[in-house]
Amino acid sequence: MSERIDIAPVRAYLQHLQDRICAALEAEDGSERFREERFESATGGLARPRVLEGGALIEKSAVHFSHTIGNALPAAATERRPELAGRAYEAASVSLIVHPRNPYVPTSHMNVRCFVAHGDEPVWWFGGGFDLTPYYGFEEDAVHWHRCAREACAPLGPESYPRLKKWCDEYFHLPHRNEPRGIGGLFFDDLAEGGFERCFTFQRSVGDHYLAAYIPIVQRRRATSYGDREREFQLYRRGRYAEFNLLHDRGTRFGLQSGGRVESILASMPPLVAWRYDWKPEPGTPEARLYSEFLRARDWLGDGV
Repeated sequence: MSERIDIAPVRAYLQHLQDRICAALEAEDGSERFREERFESATGGLARPRVLEGGALIEKSAVHFSHTIGNALPAAATERRPELAGRAYEAASVSLIVHPRNPYVPTSHMNVRCFVAHGDEPVWWFGGGFDLTPYYGFEEDAVHWHRCAREACAPLGPESYPRLKKWCDEYFHLPHRNEPRGIGGLFFDDLAEGGFERCFTFQRSVGDHYLAAYIPIVQRRRATSYGDREREFQLYRRGRYAEFNLLHDRGTRFGLQSGGRVESILASMPPLVAWRYDWKPEPGTPEARLYSEFLRARDWLGDGV
């Protein structure tokens, strides 16, 4: 007899996670609140996108919950699992992006999701992670971020952080630029090892560690003064973020292919971006230091990773 997969506890946890993260970000910003929309499907699915724009601290943030119920998995979900093509499915997720106004406060991203492909033998997996994209690098911020990432991996055992850290470095890489999007963190997909409850416990750990990883960095950097030079560099580097989301991100492709609402799917895009033709930072500048010391795979915790 096949295992019955109940996604209801996952949905409940993710909705509560969305609430907690939005409350924490609103408290840090102090000037604006998230605007929520709600879309319910006839099949029982729910989308609850939330967007904050024009804040004193946060220029734009999107924190979305969705529970999708469909008749056939889209290509983005079956390109590595073609045997699941045509199956009915459920997908529950929280996906978020924070684009701060101050260039010294890094952009952060997190996604936690669960898929269930229904059938005589249900197939399920978890995926997600979190990563950090600084514009001006600080060693203590990177170490703190990766220390929290390692702590989040505790439910999977000590060997999991090096593996998921490496996976993140490889996934958030722009092949057409041959450079990483940021300093990484964790990434995992198709996770089903050890049973549903073990994997769900790990997903909760990742979701619960995001605020502990990000908020202290925000608080350290938010009052740093900046001028036109830093702002222009921030907008230039945001261009890399936009390129990755549009060209390589599986979540973006899944959302578009599954017929999701375009405004919600593309809400992760930065509010302002700039491209400069064949631009390179001057040697010895803080901008050049981002490339030489931070935009490369590094062992931030001395673990040999």
